[in-house]
Amino acid sequence: MKPPLILINFKCFVSGKKALNLARICDEVSKNYKVNIAIAPQFTDIATIAKNVKIPVFAQHLDAVEKGAFTGHVSAEALKEAGAKGVIINHSEKKLQTEEIEKCVEIAKKYKLITVCCSDSLEEGKKIAKLKPNFIAYEDPILIGTGKAISRVKPDSVKKFVEVLRNFDSKVKVLCGAGISKGEDVAKALELGTVGVLVASSVVKARNPKKILIEFLNFIRKK
Repeated sequence: MKPPLILINFKCFVSGKKALNLARICDEVSKNYKVNIAIAPQFTDIATIAKNVKIPVFAQHLDAVEKGAFTGHVSAEALKEAGAKGVIINHSEKKLQTEEIEKCVEIAKKYKLITVCCSDSLEEGKKIAKLKPNFIAYEDPILIGTGKAISRVKPDSVKKFVEVLRNFDSKVKVLCGAGISKGEDVAKALELGTVGVLVASSVVKARNPKKILIEFLNFIRKK
């Protein structure tokens, strides 16, 4: 996926028809503004949404399993068959051990799923960078859902995260998330060296998500 990227995590805020309606809004805005938007609905909505939009649909999680007796787990093969193009791994609300992250990235690559691995610290980011996911999303769990953007509240932290990981591997693509809610927040994230943002409630819970997305994209196009 070509950056800049806005990845919208639906979490468990919307499902069914509401999730499909939001997905269609994201699809329309992405097409009209020619900026990459990807969405991560709940597992039960992936197949329906993937059939109705052209933007990439991601899963919110992946278990480190393949075929077998793994009741209640989510496999990469099932996600791929449902129409997912990528997967979020190690979100702060679904943390994994390092060895699990490694296995998930390995399995996702096998099924040609784009990987976005989340990290809540520089030290964790260094470990994840060794696994060579497609993107690493830096999030501060304390700021998630607060409306206080990490790119504006902790700009030095974001900048250092990007610089250190790029020195470690020049091909690393960093997103940032937590509290991103305004166009200025997105612009600042790009200014700090990220290639996009991971957002959720600011769009998913908005009365007018299309308006919020257009604001985001207008600031991106100014960069």
